[in-house]
Amino acid sequence: MDDRKLLECTPKLEIAYTASGPVNGPPLMLLHGWPDAARAWKPVAARLATAGFRTIVPDLRGAGDTRFLSADTVRDGSGVALAQDVIDLADALGIDRFDVVGHDWGARAAYTLAALFPGRIGRIAGLALAFQPKGVFELPHFSQARKFWYQWFMALDAAPAAVAADPKGFARLQWDTWSPPGWFDDEEFALTAAAFDNPDWVPITLNGYRRRWRQGEVSDPAYAPLREKLATIDRLSTPTVMIQGGADYCDEPASSEGMEENFTGGYRRVVLDGVGHFPPREAPDAVADLVIAHLRGE
Repeated sequence: MDDRKLLECTPKLEIAYTASGPVNGPPLMLLHGWPDAARAWKPVAARLATAGFRTIVPDLRGAGDTRFLSADTVRDGSGVALAQDVIDLADALGIDRFDVVGHDWGARAAYTLAALFPGRIGRIAGLALAFQPKGVFELPHFSQARKFWYQWFMALDAAPAAVAADPKGFARLQWDTWSPPGWFDDEEFALTAAAFDNPDWVPITLNGYRRRWRQGEVSDPAYAPLREKLATIDRLSTPTVMIQGGADYCDEPASSEGMEENFTGGYRRVVLDGVGHFPPREAPDAVADLVIAHLRGE
């Protein structure tokens, strides 16, 4: 992946992104998760570019070098907002139809894109996160709820100040506990965590999680029609592969089982044994092989 950042203005953002592969290749958006950054895709993007895809890897809102154009814009961290950002970026780049591969928050954006903009999306891959019919966050069972401690923490009244006081320390806890040990070193975390210096990383993070469990969290009114539409959609027609780490200590592997009836355009779920919550980093070759085969319709 070319490390040179490009910038493109959309109605709400100046989006930073990297691009690689042939300019006339099939366009593909790679969307990173939380707490992570676009650099997570480097080894996978390199494989995809070699395979002939035009890979576009944006810094999501609140991360890296992407910036809001106005201080007055609501710092909305919802999947609908992330999905609209991707559509806006595609429009700015003159791309009509494209594929999407997303991890964690990026996976939520991929499913949301397939739900709201099926005519724009060819195929999707979702990593580590299962599809949520109608965009509904349901209270999980006790075992999963225990793993979601960070979400309950962020829902507390005092949490915004606590997270803002040490955002990188907060993120490091997730890296240390969401996968089997040994998948990263201090240098890689430091390079990635530079993306969390974005002044909107904390506001977007807090909004993205607090809105799930608290009434009255702020939303960007511009996305109200899309939210209403999403609340009616429980099946996707976009061909989908879901890649699940078998040793994911954040989202239990069982949480992505039994989703076949929610996909009318083809669905495959693959579990990677021994891999935790960060498959693009922990098993990039396996992820690249699965994604390339899926995008080629194999």
